Amino acid sequence: MQYYLDGFSPGDPDVKPPAPGLEGAPRKAREVPRKVDVLIAGCGPAGLCLAAQLAGFPEIATMIVEPKHGPMEKGQADGVNVRSMEMFQAFGFAEKVKREAYWVNQAAFWKPMPGNPDHIHRVGLAQDVADDQSEMPHTIVNQARIHQLFLNVMKNAPTRLQPHYGLRVKNLEIDSAASNHPVTVTLEHMAGDGSADGTVTVRANYVVGCDGARSTVRSAIGGKLHGDAAHQAWGVMDVLANSEFPDLRRKCLIQSAKEGNILIIPREGGYLFRMYVELDKLNPDERVSNRNLTAADIIAAANRIMTPYAIDVKEVVWWSVYEIGHRLTDKFDDVPADETARRAPRVFTAGDACHTHSPKAGQGMNVSMGDTFNLGWKLAHVLTGRSDPELLHSYSAERRLEAERLIETDHKWARIMSAPPSQSELDGSEMPRFQKQFIENLEFTGGLAVRYEPSRIIAKEAQQPLATGLIIGKRFHSAPVLRLADAKPMQLGHAAEADGRWRIYAFAGRDDNGTSGGAIHKLCAYLNSHPASPVRRYTRADEDLDALIDLRAIFQQDFKALNFEDMPPLLRPAKGRYGLHDFEKIFCTDHMLGQDIYAMRGIDRAQGCMIVVRPDQYVAHILPLDGVAALSAFFDGIFKQNDVH
Repeated sequence: MQYYLDGFSPGDPDVKPPAPGLEGAPRKAREVPRKVDVLIAGCGPAGLCLAAQLAGFPEIATMIVEPKHGPMEKGQADGVNVRSMEMFQAFGFAEKVKREAYWVNQAAFWKPMPGNPDHIHRVGLAQDVADDQSEMPHTIVNQARIHQLFLNVMKNAPTRLQPHYGLRVKNLEIDSAASNHPVTVTLEHMAGDGSADGTVTVRANYVVGCDGARSTVRSAIGGKLHGDAAHQAWGVMDVLANSEFPDLRRKCLIQSAKEGNILIIPREGGYLFRMYVELDKLNPDERVSNRNLTAADIIAAANRIMTPYAIDVKEVVWWSVYEIGHRLTDKFDDVPADETARRAPRVFTAGDACHTHSPKAGQGMNVSMGDTFNLGWKLAHVLTGRSDPELLHSYSAERRLEAERLIETDHKWARIMSAPPSQSELDGSEMPRFQKQFIENLEFTGGLAVRYEPSRIIAKEAQQPLATGLIIGKRFHSAPVLRLADAKPMQLGHAAEADGRWRIYAFAGRDDNGTSGGAIHKLCAYLNSHPASPVRRYTRADEDLDALIDLRAIFQQDFKALNFEDMPPLLRPAKGRYGLHDFEKIFCTDHMLGQDIYAMRGIDRAQGCMIVVRPDQYVAHILPLDGVAALSAFFDGIFKQNDVH
């Protein structure tokens, strides 16, 4: 990380200087602003991910409300897939999660023993994260801990953003004719016993409903969840327990002959683990609450399934009983399909407010955060005058399609998890279906199957053969590099922060060392000086040159063959109030470790290329290094021109 740009300041570098006017005492508990730019309903993963992004923009007035009177202590979700870990790196707390969490490295598969089907036995092991799928692990950590890490980002941001606890959205109204703060939100103060204790009204430019499956915000814009249920009760519990079962510290998928299935997920801390236990079939008109199932019922079912092993539970930390459902809302924002050409959205839903699915695939928290990581930078672009409001239509277009894919895949997975073993599986002649499906699903469960369709922010025509391992519309797949200025080995993708900036990674062609006459030098000259350069057109007069578009260069040579002083000025920009030079824009391949980013990501060695990456880490465009006209045209379709340097 970089700091001290605008002067030395002792202490924790994660604590940013407060924005002007926020240096004094914190706000009073019931002090509610009359107007805000963005009102976020719900302090779950989706709401906090959005708030953490917007907290970095002092010019955006953000408010987040939560009916509970404090942060979560015990969370329901616990799985953090590799894509979310990559996102956490951009927020600055991936290393904390890696240190504290359980790492899911292997999955074990258990099924009925041939000749003695009342007993289970292990039939296979599989990698949980495929080789080079990500530099990040798949981790398990308490959802409440993830919440706290986001809250820390908010508290340490320039805006010192904190939730307004004890406030719930009662209703909202949209004045579609108004251009300024058109959404009127009525909030209820919640008493400790859950009753309402008066109301207050806030006007907002945008509202984001991250308020769960029973979302008031979704209902207010006419949205409904549609889908089906599997009519199957499952129990879930976090326990401290003893057992002779040998795989309690592995992720396990266990299938019995007659008693149902279990998914075991080890938790952080070395002792805690979670069990998802198949319970009773439900009648079509029956709800799971009708069965009055208890924690003791879950433990008894687990012991029947795991015969000949037994689990001696010492403490139940948390438990619940649920029914699998797969539901999707018909709209992710307030604009009907026939009005998208006439007006931009003002109200959005995210997370469980617009899609619900089985928890066993571990996607709930991850997809919810993916929703608002997609939305946050778009709201920031619009509210800071970078882009027109029509950009916000892309949120629903992109995330609803991904939710449809999620539910389709999860629906198939949930059915396989609940299916009894076939005869061929019982006699040992066939790999279990759930093991096959698990292996096939690795990209999906890693959160890496997301691929956005062509739009104004995903290029329709691009030079994909120039970088065959960095797919247009998918997340930027990081790889090891060396930083030229200090020979530090690092991941290239870790140069990106959750700060709303676009990145251009310029990969030099063979023999290009950054000096005059080479393609990198010509690209930098264009971006630095040409009137059509997106850096010149869209960076404001009072901003550093990389405030909106951050250029990084990567070379094929060993770091000893490159000279920092010979590099173009744009790769050594003067920044901040002192005009300090940035030494962290230039990288080369890591010849010592033999991990060549060009080979790993299919970069064309002869001519190199440009990879344009969105603020949410998705590849938006691939161009040759001389494709400057196409580069400018692409950004012209995204940004509004401002006062130039």
